[in-house]
Amino acid sequence: MTMKTRIKELRARDGLTQVDLAQQVGVRRETIVFLEKGKYNPSLKLAHDISKVFAMSIEEVFILE
Repeated sequence: MTMKTRIKELRARDGLTQVDLAQQVGVRRETIVFLEKGKYNPSLKLAHDISKVFAMSIEEVFILE
């Protein structure tokens, strides 16, 4: 099972940079890069925090395939 994210698309929609999002959820920019590339599985807390920034559910931001 692989995980895809809509983080890059949602950041563009909201005009956020990787740095902006990283600061809002308390991680380094590199973590956002790895998430967008599908090379990192976030903790439940991080997934929740990112979803909160976009006012969406975790399932809407992170898609399991």
